[in-house]
Amino acid sequence: MATRETPLTTHAGIDVPLICGAMYPCSNPELVAAASEAGGIGILQPLSLTYVHGYDFREGLRHIRSLTSRPIGMNALIEKGSKRYHERMSEWVDIALEEGVRFFVTSLGKPRWVVDRVAPHGGVVYHDVTERKWALKGLESGVHGLIGVNRRAGGHAGPRAVEALIGEVGDLGVPVVCAGGVGSPAEFVRALELGYAGVQLGTRFIATHECTASDAYKRAILEADEADVVLSEKLTGVPVSVINTPHIQRMGLRAGPIAKRLLRSNRTKHWMRLFYAVKSFRQLKRSLHREDRELWQAGKSVAGISKIEGAGDIIRRYAGALDSLTR
Repeated sequence: MATRETPLTTHAGIDVPLICGAMYPCSNPELVAAASEAGGIGILQPLSLTYVHGYDFREGLRHIRSLTSRPIGMNALIEKGSKRYHERMSEWVDIALEEGVRFFVTSLGKPRWVVDRVAPHGGVVYHDVTERKWALKGLESGVHGLIGVNRRAGGHAGPRAVEALIGEVGDLGVPVVCAGGVGSPAEFVRALELGYAGVQLGTRFIATHECTASDAYKRAILEADEADVVLSEKLTGVPVSVINTPHIQRMGLRAGPIAKRLLRSNRTKHWMRLFYAVKSFRQLKRSLHREDRELWQAGKSVAGISKIEGAGDIIRRYAGALDSLTR
């Protein structure tokens, strides 16, 4: 298997500069472990591990550890919310550190407390960003790298194209990972040629044998094209990339005027986001295994996905494409 050393591989202790991104509700332990075992790094998503897949957090971590001895990472959603949620996330970070996790991906807030918490243990923090202003805020908090979420990503996609985003944040002195639109080895190589330190895949890993998503969800990814992926505000109040199923069409794509006004207000936006988050967590959990729900997140990379594969096979195939960069 071809390998390539980048700042990401050094930070994460991995062979291939490829992240299996944290996905709610799709990040089951077997998928996380398979990605790490193959030389990339799987990122566990705490709410997916506990709320969706039913594990006590520490027991879930130890189950993943029973499946691979390679490095794994953790996603910490750190947006302002309830005190109870922050306490729970802090507890999960502490447990992850106790169980040997050293690579963290933060999202939706200021990551300073995570950076400070993991620093004594040699931990590394990469922060999700969609444009330069958020990258600068992450750097102010001391993060070691950035996950550049572009407009082709699944979930909460950003506004920038792949090329534009690296042009906007690539000069800040930290490694940037390309998140969004990487559905083939050629796109992986292209991202590295543009100056990214690695890639983060999400949608590609849903269509794997290890992922416990429904067969209908996986088939929808195989059958979808770029035009079938749309942005819906009905899940979280801000645009989320989903497959345009009949269920999504019945829901509609736009948040109502009252919801938009409350989401813009500094006094109410955090509570509205919390309301939407709880609602979407329940909806997405129900849709993971129920074929009648058709509420399926996916990115534009669906265009390059044509079959269900093993997670390890995907990473080895992508790693093989690295040969073209050394010729």
